[in-house]
Amino acid sequence: MSPIPVLDYALFGGDTKGEFVRAWGEAARGPGFLVVANHGVDGALIRAMFDAADTFFAQPMEAKSKVSIDQSPHNRGYAGTGSESLDEASGLMDQKEAFNMGLDLAPDDPRVLAGEPYRGVNLWPDVPGFSETFRAYFDAVLDLGQNLHRAIALDLDLPEDYFAGHFDQSMSTLRVLRYPPVSTPTPDEIGAGEHTDYGSITLLVTDGTPGLQVKPRDSDEWINVPHVEGAFVVNIGDLLMRWTNDTYVSNPHRVQRPLRERRSIAFFMDPNPDSLVEKLPTIAGDPHYPPILAHEYLTYRLTATYSQKHPGNAA
Repeated sequence: MSPIPVLDYALFGGDTKGEFVRAWGEAARGPGFLVVANHGVDGALIRAMFDAADTFFAQPMEAKSKVSIDQSPHNRGYAGTGSESLDEASGLMDQKEAFNMGLDLAPDDPRVLAGEPYRGVNLWPDVPGFSETFRAYFDAVLDLGQNLHRAIALDLDLPEDYFAGHFDQSMSTLRVLRYPPVSTPTPDEIGAGEHTDYGSITLLVTDGTPGLQVKPRDSDEWINVPHVEGAFVVNIGDLLMRWTNDTYVSNPHRVQRPLRERRSIAFFMDPNPDSLVEKLPTIAGDPHYPPILAHEYLTYRLTATYSQKHPGNAA
């Protein structure tokens, strides 16, 4: 049996809310990973996201390069295979390609014109229906993530709406990923290197192809993350671990090179740029980390991820 629990989101309502909150708290303090089923995000929308991503990734490199992340100072656009190294210690380049979008703002939005951190326009490829699908999915999963933060607040003895003001204009990133297949994986190849996620929580849906593994901090053993059709894999990120003063655990994970093509859709939930992340008031003990603004932390982590400095590294 997998140590990664499957939670029924339908319990987070009515008289069963406490049951969901307790299960969430146990998972957040343990493996830092859980699977959330019955989450309410439309399955047809998830399928449409995979279809849009497949169409985009099937385009020639010339077309994908027109929306390269190198053109964005806000971590938006296309990142090609070998452009990232999540495992900074090994130096292995990730064998994946990806496309990012963030909060969708107009070019004349005052925050864009002022050059605020991670307040930029999205780069959209010439794929019919692509931007509409991505916007709809972004909104749906952001809503789910905001509700999960209500469960987090309750588990930590905070008011249920404690985190609402930290995610109403968040730096969250929606990222679709494609891992090309390899017939014989070698030790010097990795789909996505060992890393922890940067933000508060990550909500991930995959096509079912295996490869995602997590390593609890008290173990040297890699654990395969189970696939539950239609469900989200949710994991704790570094900023939430800082917020909770290590009460919650952001565990290292990786993606092995797959034997067949692997596709996933990740929603990295980061707070508003000016959110101050510091030990929560209900957490006992001295702070383990100094306070930091969310946008400063994100820039620090992104800078270390890419193989060469490009505008996407800076706010």
